[in-house]
Amino acid sequence: MGYEICAEKGWVHRGNLYRLKELMKRAGRGDRMTMAFLGGSITQGSVSSQYTNCYAYLVYEWFVKRFPKTAFTYVNAGVGGTTSQFGVARVDEDVLAFKPDFVVIEFSVNDDNTDFYRETYEGLVRKVYGNAFEPAVLLVHNMFYDTGTSAEEKHREIGTHYQLPSVSMKPSIYERVVSGGIDRRELTPDDLHPNSEGHALLAEVITTCLDNIYAQRDEAEEPFPMPAPLTENAYEKARRLQNYNSSPVCEGFLADGTLKKYVNDMFRGGWTASKHGAKIGFEVEGTEIAVQYRKSVKHPAPVAVAVVDGDEENAVTLDANFEEDWGDSLHIDTLAHHISPGVHQVEIRLTQTHAEDVVPFYLTSIITA
Repeated sequence: MGYEICAEKGWVHRGNLYRLKELMKRAGRGDRMTMAFLGGSITQGSVSSQYTNCYAYLVYEWFVKRFPKTAFTYVNAGVGGTTSQFGVARVDEDVLAFKPDFVVIEFSVNDDNTDFYRETYEGLVRKVYGNAFEPAVLLVHNMFYDTGTSAEEKHREIGTHYQLPSVSMKPSIYERVVSGGIDRRELTPDDLHPNSEGHALLAEVITTCLDNIYAQRDEAEEPFPMPAPLTENAYEKARRLQNYNSSPVCEGFLADGTLKKYVNDMFRGGWTASKHGAKIGFEVEGTEIAVQYRKSVKHPAPVAVAVVDGDEENAVTLDANFEEDWGDSLHIDTLAHHISPGVHQVEIRLTQTHAEDVVPFYLTSIITA
């Protein structure tokens, strides 16, 4: 079924096209290239009928068809239910390790439209745009189909600051939904995740932008230098601490040695605990601290607390019982934001366990910056 949208409207910020034009010139010569897509569940492909119907794969196919001399590698680093706060901590391993030539960043429906996520998003953008291999970067902004809400406002401030080309589904697809030209149930079952038809429209908006850039590829453009940060930019050097790159003090927590098989096989590399009073302690350095753990749909599950620098009064509760039913959640809680730089102590301990607990507490990682 075909849908009429004004895909041209989706290119909301032209940005500096130097890197994309150079990418297309190289592709025309037949250089090997890696195309990477980083985001949440929409980038991962939910709920398209198969992975080749995902917008990311359709955009990859645009390059394959446009530049038949070039061998392209496809990297899909979409992980459902995750934000740019996690994205900036995993982008080195999941994207930059592949030396990408092109990177799409998509987190506007996972992030909240707040200054906090403007800062984590900027850290991610700076880490990708500032990479030594100088990938071309395209920002993609999705929205909720029932309300049109997203973090696009804050994200576009970052995109404009770094002169990155950006596309939005709000003035293109959502406008047609609001006007009654498209019934949103034809595009999404839950007002968030596009079905195969919805993914095709996302790809159309993006590839229309790419078609326009392709038409301009021979027009001279100067590279855009990295500007000073717009925010306090505490997240550009974010990293994850897991059991293979840290040495916490464990009392009742056991390292999970199961190998990770694919990018969204997320409950790997962490630690498990089941007994009341079990604890694990980390010594970290930085001004930002967050904890990742599993919220499980299998109840009951243990409850823990996280304490920074012995501040029990401001302990953060980590309840592993997930009240939604779509699957286990890789949950992230911020423990400290813009605290004093230096070395800090983080302790996590189980405070509630049950004889009938179905799963253990799973600590996935500590994120620091």
